[in-house]
Amino acid sequence: MQIDKKRTKGGSLLRGLGAALLMMLPAMVFAQDAPPPPNKGDVSWLMTSTVLVILMTIPGLALFYGGMVRSKNVLSLLMQVMIVFCVGVLLFAAYGYSVAFTGGETAFFGGFDKAFLKGMTGDSLTGTFSKATNIPELGFFSFQSTFAAITPALIVGAFAERIKFSSLLIFIIIWLTFAYYPIAHMVWFWSGPDAFTTAEAGAAANENAGFLFNKGALDFAGGTVVHINAGIAGLVGCWLIGKRIGYGQTALPPHNVPFVMIGSALLWVGWFGFNVGSNLEANGFATLVFTNTLLATAAATLAWMFGEWIVKGSPTMLGAASGAVAGLVAITPACGWVGPMGSIAIGVIAALICLWAVSGLKRMLGYDDSLDVFGVHCIGGIVGAILTGVFNSPALGGTDVYDYVANAFPDPAAYSIAAHLKSQLWGVGVTILWSGLVSLIAFKLIDLTLGLRVSEEQEREGLDTVSHGERAYNG
Repeated sequence: MQIDKKRTKGGSLLRGLGAALLMMLPAMVFAQDAPPPPNKGDVSWLMTSTVLVILMTIPGLALFYGGMVRSKNVLSLLMQVMIVFCVGVLLFAAYGYSVAFTGGETAFFGGFDKAFLKGMTGDSLTGTFSKATNIPELGFFSFQSTFAAITPALIVGAFAERIKFSSLLIFIIIWLTFAYYPIAHMVWFWSGPDAFTTAEAGAAANENAGFLFNKGALDFAGGTVVHINAGIAGLVGCWLIGKRIGYGQTALPPHNVPFVMIGSALLWVGWFGFNVGSNLEANGFATLVFTNTLLATAAATLAWMFGEWIVKGSPTMLGAASGAVAGLVAITPACGWVGPMGSIAIGVIAALICLWAVSGLKRMLGYDDSLDVFGVHCIGGIVGAILTGVFNSPALGGTDVYDYVANAFPDPAAYSIAAHLKSQLWGVGVTILWSGLVSLIAFKLIDLTLGLRVSEEQEREGLDTVSHGERAYNG
């Protein structure tokens, strides 16, 4: 080209552009060091998943629980689920998010640096499971707030139809503070993949990670944090509060099985946000999580139905709905770690064990878990957590655990089911002991001060009118 040989206007323009580029060089280097902007698809899916988890709680869980109680208590269950959810979201904003998802002095609790969402704006970013990939932190907060809100809502089914509403709310605040947030921190808090550049950097990052994360416990979407955590709290609660009047002597059938079916269907739909949203990215891997959630739930529904058919002589809608929830619970910790055939196996095994738990085990131990929170959520969560360590094996179609330092998956031949089972048992055991102890102390304190249970007269009348002054059905 002749331009740079001629002193033309065009040549001066090129020289000016070159000088401008030299002046912009520091800014370009800074831009390369700045965190990459979020992908709009990831952001959209994160917000959609958040809405789906709200849907699975209100109205999904509310209808599922409300349909299983007697008609005089249906509004109390709807009210409990909705109000507990609201308390959970606001408490998470006040300090729960900070305690669960910031670094602290120990591996058991986070700090208060982000209490009341301090310093968080629409431009604040946090990492995902891929290097150099970010999402808005407020989006992550909102998504995780729904987890913190649905978990205590699960607990209320264990002692439905007999607890004081005020006592329940106080228990939820105590339990979230001392059980849910610490367990969430122990299992899920880590520095993110970008910190794992070398083995030394990875080791340093792990020093600040949660206790159970460092034990290698795998929980993709909340098997320990949500289901075992809530289930054991429900068991402690129903033991301390006592059995419903007439339990074991008169029939206490669900008043509206169609509600139960609709509620379980909404739970299933919303659970795709729960599980797939936990991937934090709208990518190909998310489709594996989606597929596993679909297959495990279908398999568990059929397994429970056939098991009930064989044992009790008839397949019931209540049983099928319970089987679906059992499958959803069991695949929750495993959905990002196992292959499709592994998810089917987990669904079948969990459904049959949960079916035994809500009938045989419940009868053996003699507790009145009104809506089988322990039998489905805690037992299903335990089964799912343990089987995650088995079916995560590449030999069984699992994904294994990605090595962020080597930027590759480990050698499949080196996978040890025994080692992973040990890690999973750490997660199960610590969650049961921690949540169980917190629940015991909280229930006891409330019982000694406010009292946990309504009077016999109030229980016979029904909590709808006693606690809330209204009825679900009139005329």
